[in-house]
Amino acid sequence: MSAVPTRPSPPSRPDILRLRVTAKDRETLRALLREARPDVGGRPHVEADGRVGIDVYAPADQVQALEREGVTVTRIGNASEAGRAAQADVGGGDRFAPADAVPHGLAEKISG
Repeated sequence: MSAVPTRPSPPSRPDILRLRVTAKDRETLRALLREARPDVGGRPHVEADGRVGIDVYAPADQVQALEREGVTVTRIGNASEAGRAAQADVGGGDRFAPADAVPHGLAEKISG
């Protein structure tokens, strides 16, 4: 038996999707954001035809709450998957403190 306690694995969470929500007008988009209260990314943008859109981040089970008359929801990508891919590029350990390096030389110890 190991003396090191094992941590229980964190509960898995659903992936967060990046969605583009486009409404027929500003009032429809405001009502949607007020009622559904999704996490938004950036500011609303107005399209040439007058529709208004914004990027939203939500799990797949909340997509249905965003869909309604006058609103189009388009899946842009999986933000969680993109985050995991970016984390895979990060190395482990402390790159500024090699294991065989021992500090030496003159220095002043500052209490704090």
